Amino acid sequence: MRKFSGACLVALLLTVAAPSPRAQQTAPPAAPDKPSPAATPGTAPAAHPLPVHRFWDRENDLLFAAVGAGRAFDYASTLNLRRRGIDEVFLTNSIVDNHPLFGGIEAAATAASIGVSYLFHTTGHHRLERWTSAIHFGVATGGAIRNYALKTPHPG
Repeated sequence: MRKFSGACLVALLLTVAAPSPRAQQTAPPAAPDKPSPAATPGTAPAAHPLPVHRFWDRENDLLFAAVGAGRAFDYASTLNLRRRGIDEVFLTNSIVDNHPLFGGIEAAATAASIGVSYLFHTTGHHRLERWTSAIHFGVATGGAIRNYALKTPHPG
C-alpha cells in the first residue's frame, strides 16, 4: 500500500476545497428603471446589508492567512509540548509525533475553515463567512498560547 506524504494530502485538500471561478463573480448591477428593494415604499430596509463581494477579496485573504498562521502556531506549540513530555489532549500522541500527518491535519483544518466560509459566502451569509475565520483564528491561537503556558513536569 502506498503512503501519502503530508504535502500530497495538503495538495489534495486544497484542490477539493478550492472555490469555483463562478463564486468570484459579483452580482450584476440592478436595472436603473427598477427601484431597489430597500427603496420600495412600505418595506423596511435590511438592518445592515453587506455588499456583495468576491470570495477572494482582501478581507478574506487576510482572515484566511490569519487562520493558517494560527494553525501553524498551534502546530509549533503542540510539538513543543510533546518535547517537554506533556501528552496531547485532543489527538493521540502517535498522531502528533508523526509530523507529516499532524501537519496535514493542521492544513486540513485550515482548508475546512476556508470551505465553511465559502459555503456561507455562496448562501449569502457574509457576516458568518467572516466570523468563521475570525473565531477559528482565535481558538487556534488561544490553544497555542495554552500549550506554551503549561508547566513542564520535572521528575521528582
